Amino acid sequence: MASSSSSSSSAVSRISNLRRHLHPSHSSSDNKGAGLIKVSPEVSEALSNGRAVVALESTIISHGMPYPLNLETAQEVEANVRENGAVPATIAILDGIPCVGLSQEELGRLATLGKQAQKTASKGHCTCCGHQGNGATTVSATMFIASLVTSLFSYFLFFENFPPVFGCWYFSVCYWRDWGVHRHGEDSLDISSDLTELGRTPVAVISAGVKSILDIPRTLEYLETQGVCVAAYRTNEFPAFFTETSGCKAPCRVDTPEDFPIPREHSASGSLIESAIQIALKEARDKNITGNAETPFLLSRVNELTGGASLSSNIALVKNNALVGAEIAVALTQLRDRCTRGDVESIS
Repeated sequence: MASSSSSSSSAVSRISNLRRHLHPSHSSSDNKGAGLIKVSPEVSEALSNGRAVVALESTIISHGMPYPLNLETAQEVEANVRENGAVPATIAILDGIPCVGLSQEELGRLATLGKQAQKTASKGHCTCCGHQGNGATTVSATMFIASLVTSLFSYFLFFENFPPVFGCWYFSVCYWRDWGVHRHGEDSLDISSDLTELGRTPVAVISAGVKSILDIPRTLEYLETQGVCVAAYRTNEFPAFFTETSGCKAPCRVDTPEDFPIPREHSASGSLIESAIQIALKEARDKNITGNAETPFLLSRVNELTGGASLSSNIALVKNNALVGAEIAVALTQLRDRCTRGDVESIS
């Protein structure tokens, strides 16, 4: 009996600790005693009730476009997610704490911080957290934190509800497509850590393909090596972000939800942007710009050469990815509910 009581007390203690980590106190100015992760009330309620949640990376807010366009775009993207039946969870690191779901005030703060916020990949987010810093999450950090929060919620929901809740669907929408195998990656080994994270983290990632400033064929090969399932919506060809075509066949095709990686009205400028990319690549080679400096140079130069057309297309893609991500999250949540009802009926 004593052993049973001790075990029960231990379980209650674990749940209490999880709640503290997922709902930190910010009552003190220095955040002493704060939890490990802050989850907004809206996201917390959605996960607790098994609703569809779409995780949104925040690098595009701080590094992707100027203020106030970045804030306006972030707000519109979140609105798109809500309008399509899911709950948005923009992820960022503020004052050293990973935040899952930002308030309007926090979105505004991140937008005004701009590039002062550290661009944070999964390998670097601990450093940012440990120094009370501010960070904007890339694809890999967004996936890592989203997956962690999902696991924590599933854990304490298991103890609080019996029969247990069978998981919480959590899907990541990724808007900024800088990841991949860089050109000449066979020599430099310049391969984004996001590709490795895609292979080990159970989160669905919605993207518009890979920009052609990267090596698309080798990126697809590396994803295959990592065991990542890559599927294209209603097309047999892997998209190249600004255009529907890349010359590379998609590993597999799915036709629902019914949407395209890039809205057709914005893909018309794809050839113009592709030409600008080729010019920018040549300029980078001529100026010997390599490594971490290459991608920022290329993106900035392409935007200049296209007169802002690439930025407009980027914004359209952000919104469309959010829409598709919400549709997928909702559809899979409905599938989970049907499966759960079937399990309960079979048990009864």
